[in-house]
Amino acid sequence: MADREDEELQMALRMSLQSSMPEAKRSKPRESGEESVEARNRRLQRELLASAAEKRITAEKRIRAMENKSASSARPVGAREEVVGKSAAAAVGPSAAKAEVGAPQGGKVEEGERRGLDSGEELSSSDVDQLFLMVFGNGVSRDVLAQWSNQGIRFSSDPATCMGLVQHEGGPCGVLATIQAYVLKYLLFFPDELGKLEANSPLYSLVQRRFCQSPFAATDNFASITDDRKQRALVHSMVEILFLCGSGKKAVVATLGFSSHHADDGSEFDQNEMVTKALEGLSIESASDLQKVLRVKTYASWTAAFSQLMAMLPVFRSRMGAILFLISALLSRGLVCITESIQADRDDPSLPLVTAPFGHASQEIVNLLLCGRAVPNVFDGRMDLGGGMFLKGIPTNVEVGFLSLLESLNFCKVGRFLKCPKWPIWVVGSESHYTVLFALDPSVQEENELEEWESKIRRAFDAQDQSGGGGFISVEGFHQVLRETNIKMPPEKLENLCCIGYIVWSEFWQALLDLDKSMGGFKDSTGLMGKKIFDIYHFNGIAKSVLNGNIAAGGESPLQRPRLCKLSVSVPPRWTQEEYLADVVTASSSEPAGKETELELKQPSQHAPLVDCIRTRWPRAICSWVGDAPSIV
Repeated sequence: MADREDEELQMALRMSLQSSMPEAKRSKPRESGEESVEARNRRLQRELLASAAEKRITAEKRIRAMENKSASSARPVGAREEVVGKSAAAAVGPSAAKAEVGAPQGGKVEEGERRGLDSGEELSSSDVDQLFLMVFGNGVSRDVLAQWSNQGIRFSSDPATCMGLVQHEGGPCGVLATIQAYVLKYLLFFPDELGKLEANSPLYSLVQRRFCQSPFAATDNFASITDDRKQRALVHSMVEILFLCGSGKKAVVATLGFSSHHADDGSEFDQNEMVTKALEGLSIESASDLQKVLRVKTYASWTAAFSQLMAMLPVFRSRMGAILFLISALLSRGLVCITESIQADRDDPSLPLVTAPFGHASQEIVNLLLCGRAVPNVFDGRMDLGGGMFLKGIPTNVEVGFLSLLESLNFCKVGRFLKCPKWPIWVVGSESHYTVLFALDPSVQEENELEEWESKIRRAFDAQDQSGGGGFISVEGFHQVLRETNIKMPPEKLENLCCIGYIVWSEFWQALLDLDKSMGGFKDSTGLMGKKIFDIYHFNGIAKSVLNGNIAAGGESPLQRPRLCKLSVSVPPRWTQEEYLADVVTASSSEPAGKETELELKQPSQHAPLVDCIRTRWPRAICSWVGDAPSIV
């Protein structure tokens, strides 16, 4: 019954707005000499019906909006929370271009609705002050602020690296590299889904069926990826990260509060130009500057957030894109909640998230985007320091992982959560930059029986390691490891390991290599354990000069573009004591990089700092490539 009344009211509204000749607005009465009494009565009746319909529809919109805030996840795919302009609808797709249920065709659209994509709530000055201080701290330089307010989220125009996000300014690489890792997840492992699904249908409920049904490897034909798929992959990535930060309950989207009147059927170029012009003269030098233009919206529906972000892509492609996405992630996590907030995640909340003096993204920012928590450390779980004090690490498994050059230098220990993510994609951290490493075949992460057994023993050992990744445990902790792994160590070996009062992993490992498999060790005379051989790719989004013959005739400057490097990786077996000792010598050698052991010289190999990062994931990996060495700076 209610639906029929709605239809009658909407029909009355449309009738009131249709006529064979233009009618004046209701606020302007007709001249009495031109209208009969009967015509006047009919007109008044139509206007009363139209007015009633408008009021009822407006009221129902408000009721639906309030209901959507608490139960928006139950809305059908394609439903929209607000009316958007035609150009935004074109960007989102036909199914998302529909106006709200009950909106009249050809009826009056309020200014706030027509500008819906640009409207949003202002943050209070105190919230913005807290946000600005948390990110940049006191005394931040203009150069750092300029770096963060002049970096958009844009794909490279170079065909060879068109699947990658390009970086022109230093500083925001931690944000861009992490988004890039998620983008690769969708482009490489969900290509068919990106092409088949409606633009506003999220992929998050998809089961990783490829692992269950059949082997799957992605293609390296990156130039064939369409712009539409790249945009969808980017927005899926942004939505997934924001809801990860919001514990799966919400996503806060930060945008700019300038007015934008989308032209009908406006092209992507027109929208980008519109946003660029709106940002002319905008300078972010203080919290008050940010507060004037920052607007935020909160979404409980993944679909609604996807639609909004897809329509707002021109803003995120603009020079403010990187900082707006960082703010979105921070607000999605929360500023003030005692149990779930940025500051509650951190070990030292007094330090800024953007590090001085060069303005790099801290590990806390990268971890926030990887696991939804702004923890400062990269080990698994948390470390008990005693006296009720803890250091916070990665709490759970992650979609894409992280490797660090600092681990190869023994400054930290990256845990298995980050080393072994669900997808073979890793953000790579150096002292000053973040890049991305990825494989096309998920099987590079698979372990055979012996590798799984080593991983289980190492996890049990690390769980007892209270040295901050130093690689040694107490005698009591060692006995716990033996019980958990059911290793039957002979008494003489056990006494030898425990005689100094603590157990070092390298000595324990050597003992396991001499211990027969039947007793839980790794002594295997069959030699069934073979080496791994696979390809892996490294992407550096910073636009640099590419050397290999790119200097054009006539002395022109070399091409400035991101770098994509393909590496061939060979991982030899490590199941004899001699090979393990060779590995230890290589890892601890103070000789110049590139001087390998005699064992490794048997195969062609090349060295670069990235190889040291790869070896933290695959010990003793031998790498080679064609052309310039991959750069992680």
